[in-house]
Amino acid sequence: MKEERPDQLDQLLDLLADEVAKRLRAEPEPSDASTEPVAASDKTAKIPQVEETPPRPPQTKAPSAREPDVEATLKPEPDGSHGETRPAPPTAPPVSSHTAQLLGRLALGLLALVIVINIPINRHGTTLATAMPDRRALVVRDGLVVKEEDDPEIYVYENGRFRWISSLRGFEMHGYTWEDVHVVEDGFLEPYKIGPPIHVILKCPESPHIYLLEGEKKRWIVDIAAFEAEGYVWEDVKFVSCSYLRNLPDGETIPPDHGPPRQP
Repeated sequence: MKEERPDQLDQLLDLLADEVAKRLRAEPEPSDASTEPVAASDKTAKIPQVEETPPRPPQTKAPSAREPDVEATLKPEPDGSHGETRPAPPTAPPVSSHTAQLLGRLALGLLALVIVINIPINRHGTTLATAMPDRRALVVRDGLVVKEEDDPEIYVYENGRFRWISSLRGFEMHGYTWEDVHVVEDGFLEPYKIGPPIHVILKCPESPHIYLLEGEKKRWIVDIAAFEAEGYVWEDVKFVSCSYLRNLPDGETIPPDHGPPRQP
């Protein structure tokens, strides 16, 4: 038994040596490309290689159906069959803020001037527009109403003569307004004939007496003969209240020197 143990030991050593030799023959030889030592635990590990990809060219966005093509809108269209391009229409220059302010001030100034010349400057409603000498009054025609600058009397042109309107009441009753009056220079009436004054004939329904209004005074016409002698007709008579006639001061009778006038 003591002799068998060395034989078995030798056999085991031979088997181990054969196994090591087989393993060594089975292992691949290291390549020359890698000379760095690799750890035993990393022999079987595979290192992934990252491939570098070339950068992609930038992609341009395709124009959508809603967005207009800028080049197409800027491209001039051919004109007719000659292939000529039409020039773009000229655009108006922008208005500067300074020009806009200047135009606004001019408009306000014009508006203020129109308002000022139409404001009445006296109790008769005369405005600067009517008080200024009007050269159009030089065209003399029937119905033209004039007033010299320094004379309060108002005249109307009828049948080749200027006639004085003797009262403000008569001026209104004949349908005239202050807008009808043309203010002319002093001496304008000198070359023209002056006709008889235009009076207004007044009467109240409760009284038989007839009065001629001259200025602010009433003049009693003493009878029908005197009424007709003055050239008046019944269509000339204007009816007013008796109280209005009684409040007017009395003037000279027609004809004169017939005593105190009768009251309505």
